[in-house]
Amino acid sequence: MQAEDLHVKDSLDTQNQPSHDAGDTRKKAIVWFARIAFAAVFVINVQCALQYVIWPQLYTSGFGLAGIPGNVAVRGLGVAFLMWNATYPAVIWNPLRFKALSNVVIAQQIIGLAGELAILLSLPAGFGAISASITRFVWFDAAGLVLMAIARIGVWRVSRA
Repeated sequence: MQAEDLHVKDSLDTQNQPSHDAGDTRKKAIVWFARIAFAAVFVINVQCALQYVIWPQLYTSGFGLAGIPGNVAVRGLGVAFLMWNATYPAVIWNPLRFKALSNVVIAQQIIGLAGELAILLSLPAGFGAISASITRFVWFDAAGLVLMAIARIGVWRVSRA
């Protein structure tokens, strides 16, 4: 090969490289967005769960409960939250590898949101504290669902490319 041919080959490689780098940069950014999105929901969920487990008496009145039965019920809710979040760490670690598991996380979020809305809509008038507690869950779970769904769509797109 002549020097002129090598120069042409090198310039072609250089021309192709930026688009490859741009694709890798975009893919990395989407993966990091997905990690952050799922991690944000995970951290808040676990924080809430731990508070329910450790200090249930602080939250019983928000559910119209009191005493030992109320503490046990709130602790149980905290344990359920922890179980619900067992699926998140793998998705946070590698959203591209655990795409199916991210679908499970999103399905869990949809089920939770639908259940919360059904409970909220079934409450009769006069249960303001309970309604306010459930409404906070609805807003958080709806925002988390939107955030994680956007992240999942991004991961789906870059994994197809």
